[in-house]
Amino acid sequence: MDKSGQNKAPSRRGFMLGLMTVCTGILALLTPLMGSIAFVLSPVLRGRGKSKTGFVKVGVLASLPVEGLPRKFTVLADKEDAWNRYSNVPTGSVYLRRTRENKVIAFNIICPHAGCFVQVDALAKQFSCPCHNSQFKLDGSRANTDSPSPRDMDPLKVEIRNDEEIWVQYQRFKPGVAGRIPIG
Repeated sequence: MDKSGQNKAPSRRGFMLGLMTVCTGILALLTPLMGSIAFVLSPVLRGRGKSKTGFVKVGVLASLPVEGLPRKFTVLADKEDAWNRYSNVPTGSVYLRRTRENKVIAFNIICPHAGCFVQVDALAKQFSCPCHNSQFKLDGSRANTDSPSPRDMDPLKVEIRNDEEIWVQYQRFKPGVAGRIPIG
């Protein structure tokens, strides 16, 4: 109301000022809100469009003699959790054995019986699990029929790249079951 007691209509300038104040307030609220939403959704959105083959470089052919005993290699890979990335983190180990000039076989070192680490028995020329006495031939098959292991050692896919690099598709499998069930 003005001095005469009558209602005065709001001016156009007052309306525009109020509208700009509201818009500025909304923008001030949306900026941190959108940043928070982007932060929370970033792990989901980051994974889109990536095709991971799972192959990691574990060694070179020159490190394996032809028809020799298997050798243990640590698998180093980049890992990431929801917001962090870690480079060259040990994720497991494999046994590699060169069977021919350019042919390599790979096995996970985890025993399929109870998840213990299988070792190479150089004297018997076989793999041996110290936990429950499972033995495996150098080709990964069970060495004896009364083995407590429900399956042969877990083979892994191998690629030879650049005529010398050994790349393995590292996987872990559920122990204690007859079928190979990938985990992790």
